[in-house]
Amino acid sequence: MVTDFLELGLSNEILNAVAELGFEKPTPVQARIIPQLLVGDNDIVCLSQTGSGKTAAFGLPALEYLDLANPATQVLVLCPTRELCRQISDDLEHYSKYMKGIRIVSVYGGAGIQGQIKALRGGAHIIVATPGRLLDLLKREAADISGIRTLILDEADEMLNMGFKEELDAILGLAPETRRSLLFSATLPKEVERIAASYMKNPEIVTVGERNAGAQNVEHFYYMVREEDRYAALKRIADYNPDIYAIVFCKTRGETQKIADALQRDGYDADALHGDLSQAQRDNVMGRFKRRSLHLLVATDVAARGIDVSDLTHVINYNLPQEIELYTHRSGRTGRADKKGVSIAIINQREKGKIRKIEDVIKKQFTRLPIPGAREICERQLSHLINEINGVEVREDIYSFMPTINEMWDNIPKEELVKKILSYEFNRFFDYYRKAKDLNIPEKEKKPRKEKRQEDQSADNPPVKGKKTVDGDPGECEKGYIWLRMNLGYKDKIIPRDIISIMKACGIGKKSVGKIEIFEGFIYVALKDKVAEYARSQIHGASYNRKRLNASLLK
Repeated sequence: MVTDFLELGLSNEILNAVAELGFEKPTPVQARIIPQLLVGDNDIVCLSQTGSGKTAAFGLPALEYLDLANPATQVLVLCPTRELCRQISDDLEHYSKYMKGIRIVSVYGGAGIQGQIKALRGGAHIIVATPGRLLDLLKREAADISGIRTLILDEADEMLNMGFKEELDAILGLAPETRRSLLFSATLPKEVERIAASYMKNPEIVTVGERNAGAQNVEHFYYMVREEDRYAALKRIADYNPDIYAIVFCKTRGETQKIADALQRDGYDADALHGDLSQAQRDNVMGRFKRRSLHLLVATDVAARGIDVSDLTHVINYNLPQEIELYTHRSGRTGRADKKGVSIAIINQREKGKIRKIEDVIKKQFTRLPIPGAREICERQLSHLINEINGVEVREDIYSFMPTINEMWDNIPKEELVKKILSYEFNRFFDYYRKAKDLNIPEKEKKPRKEKRQEDQSADNPPVKGKKTVDGDPGECEKGYIWLRMNLGYKDKIIPRDIISIMKACGIGKKSVGKIEIFEGFIYVALKDKVAEYARSQIHGASYNRKRLNASLLK
């Protein structure tokens, strides 16, 4: 297994460039594809997730084979959107920094075609293009792909989802038969298989990771709310995660703008990205998002293609996508570069079945979480503010003002001063959430008793002894564990999976949860002693299905 870029067989010019970019170890798709492209000449279909490093996987070998003395176009890269087109072009420019005389031209819709024609007439060793604009340039005889040696289709499934079937057929029909064809896709729907069968020569299918599966570093959660509470739930998710840096996906351009406008009015650092914006507007939004001046980018699926941000904390599905495969693309925006990511879906009761279908596709399970209540959110926000204050650098400039400060605050006790400072920051926040309603709704599932019993005792749920009709002693706790007692029980229709969801909402994984004993009015959860007190502090006073929780430890 290749573990270093030096082992891939790349030239010193390219190795020096990628080293400056901070590349050290190739990603799995790069380690698998680059050596194969450097030594072979067969066509390849590569199935790999969004954010897995595909651009370098096809881009570095493509650069190696260029004849820079020949001004003709030798490599054509097709991709679905102008954002991705520009991103690929920028990446190739960086990779080829030390290759003298190379010309890379990107062509896409939404920009002036005359400037692109002028750039092509100056020569282009590599053209990176969206299908519609390239076909227009070919018809005008402004582009020439008759001599290309390598044809690369990136995000092929998305190009077909966006309706580029006719354009692709036309372009592929004009490309020389002697070319080498490389197709990269996150999923393999029938239309992509048709492209491969019609325009590629006995392609080898290389799967890096599980076919159609979701990224391994991403956890999947859903919140169930009434349709009219969807926007309120979005705000609570944002408030509960003070460091959030996320893309919020909506179905339509109109809804995208509407949600972004509402978030801005409510004081959030948010903006919209969709097809109705001009290129200058899109560039402005993306620039602010990459600088983290925006924490929430509200986008359509099409507009989000080509967004290359490696440290997103969350992807939020304000609406689930129409096509289940699109969920894979969305969730793949987070959890990149070996970092953990979170994908959240906000759904109503009618959409529960779609969650199950997505689970079948991504081969991972969703966890249902309760919508955070006012107390949980305020505690999170207060803790975040206090941590920020603790981390502030105290500079010498402040010392000259200390006599005045001490004089003004001399008669205020420390505890009272802390309260005043935090209240100054949080009074508006407290006012907003003081009368905030519980957004959670019960999950209504009618299942046969046998199926429900099997689910309750599945691998996702810790073992539970028989139902207790009265509250009693849970017995001796496991060694290294402490009983946590909560005022939930069978009368609340609670099951172990719900308890696991509550623990996950507190940041406690299943490995820290032992036995669960359910009584009529109480539940006992065995927690590892190192997390028990933390869990108690997080749960006590919180709300679950409109019930205020009491939590205590049995030591």
